[in-house]
Amino acid sequence: MSDLANSPAFAVVPGAAVQQALAGNEKVVAGIVENAYRLHGGGRTVNPPSYFLRFPDRPSARIIALPASLGGDEHPVDGLKWISSFPENLGKGLPRASAVLILNDPETGYPFACLESSVISAARTAASAALAADVLSRDRARPSRVGFAGTGLIARYVHQYLAGTGWEFSETGVYDRSAEYAEGFRGYLERSGATGVRVHDDAESLIRASDLLVFATTAAEPHIADPAWFDHHPLVLHVSLRDLAPEMLVTACNVVDDVEHCLKANTSVHLLEQRLGHREFLAGTLFDVLTGAVSAPADQTVVFSPFGLGVLDLAVGEYVYAETARAGRLVSIDGFFSELSRHG
Repeated sequence: MSDLANSPAFAVVPGAAVQQALAGNEKVVAGIVENAYRLHGGGRTVNPPSYFLRFPDRPSARIIALPASLGGDEHPVDGLKWISSFPENLGKGLPRASAVLILNDPETGYPFACLESSVISAARTAASAALAADVLSRDRARPSRVGFAGTGLIARYVHQYLAGTGWEFSETGVYDRSAEYAEGFRGYLERSGATGVRVHDDAESLIRASDLLVFATTAAEPHIADPAWFDHHPLVLHVSLRDLAPEMLVTACNVVDDVEHCLKANTSVHLLEQRLGHREFLAGTLFDVLTGAVSAPADQTVVFSPFGLGVLDLAVGEYVYAETARAGRLVSIDGFFSELSRHG
């Protein structure tokens, strides 16, 4: 990060370099995400509401802006994630989501990097899920059977981060409304060394057979509505936020990443708040669990609903930038800032 007199530097970090920086570093990234949660819970971040850009002529599509500022003594950084979700891309052979992350120097405000961010977003989401699975199972039996509802990029990264942070499972279940996607995910799991892989024909079978559930679908509204399916009180990572009907959450231990962020945009917990008129069904935040203020009971279904915080993207993005710079893989854009003289 150069000062103004020396013409601020600007670099691009392509997707391949992002993947190289993250590969095999799941435990490191999970630690970075945990530190970001602690900074956020300690009031050392700025994380305003996300802004949703929607299109009347393309109702299924959206682009979301996540501005944020990450404090702390080691790697403070400001920035913005700009992430799109265009479900129709799947029919074109393209991933649904694409993203860039801009990092800004907190001293000058100048942006110093633009990073491909679909992988950063997936990694921070997966690291958050793996961290939650770990801390929420400390006071209950550690899950031995995992089930994935939804089999896209996020599901793959959550599995990668669970495995990379030490989780082992005797059974790995898979369910997707698309049999083709489910079989493709089965192939990925078997290639990655997962044991006891089974593709389920319906969501009920998957849920009843799993102690740890990962919902990573593209569901726009709740479609899981029978509480009896959860009688065995699993730990649920509700990453996609809208799979569970509100009545499913009434008797659960509900943990979110951030209350104000998660209780909006018709997430399942937001729908329950609208129905009840209060937020007393929330046990607390992941920061509360990390600090010991909240623990997950063994006799309740535990549901973690992470809306996704921009500060997590900044934390992981700054790490990726630093690792890429150390490896000499930054793509520097010389002269990106050209108007640097006050009077010409």
